Amino acid sequence: MSIVATASKWGDFVKISHTIFALPFALAAMVVAAREHGGWPGWRLFLLILSAMVTARTCAMTFNRIMDRHFDARNPRTAQRHLPVGTISLVSAWTLFFFSSAAFLVTTFYINRLCFILAPLALIVVCFYSLTKRFTDFTHVFLGIALGLAPVGAWLAVQGSFALSPLVLSLAVVLWLTGFDIIYATQDYDFDRTNGLHSLVVRWGVANSLQFAFLVHLVSWGMLAIFGLLCGFRLTYLIGLVIILGSVIVEHWLASRRSLKWINIAFFRLNALISIVFLISTVVSVLFPGLRRTWTW
Repeated sequence: MSIVATASKWGDFVKISHTIFALPFALAAMVVAAREHGGWPGWRLFLLILSAMVTARTCAMTFNRIMDRHFDARNPRTAQRHLPVGTISLVSAWTLFFFSSAAFLVTTFYINRLCFILAPLALIVVCFYSLTKRFTDFTHVFLGIALGLAPVGAWLAVQGSFALSPLVLSLAVVLWLTGFDIIYATQDYDFDRTNGLHSLVVRWGVANSLQFAFLVHLVSWGMLAIFGLLCGFRLTYLIGLVIILGSVIVEHWLASRRSLKWINIAFFRLNALISIVFLISTVVSVLFPGLRRTWTW
């Protein structure tokens, strides 16, 4: 197998493309934290933050695939994943898990002392989500918490201390992830219910859980608005918020159709759009602060 094919296989195994969901929020927090330096922390710190994001996510996704391999094998939607069909061995998966965990710890060591001290706790949190569907209906919230660490981590990498604005942004990410994971979980409603797996979709049914997801997304949007206020953003950020709100409405309209095709569009494309729009509006607001003197909202 060629190097490109091997890289593609492993990239698909850990769904490296899904990094686009949380990474923009981490980069946005990084830009705001480095605002006094023009929004740029320097290449060294930028690459370390990027490495920390990728290795932590690789660790978490690999652990998820390992823990869920028996369920995946029985679920028609996931039966063709790498571990169930044997295109990636269990030993190889565990090797990737330990390698990415070690790489994350080493990366945080070179960021700063606080990040290194908190790194083991972060790994526990991001991996713990994979176990929650076995005992709690609120598994979606644990996924949200896992990805919600990203903006706080990026802020700590730059500032080395906590602040209110990244915590608000983290809460927005927690709620945003909770909402769209509920949407994603509607695909496995029948399988989860018959196999004793927990989720809010199983507990409340598809219709009620989608209504809750919409409410959660509205609150998440409100947290993004508060984040903008705390950072002193104005016009550009407001435009981004309007686009994000429109995307959320379209996302839930598509999810209400309850077909695999439309759920995948709602889950992947629109949520990727939301995160990218947020990053762009934040970066522009930091790079062009003069807009704050002219516009209010």
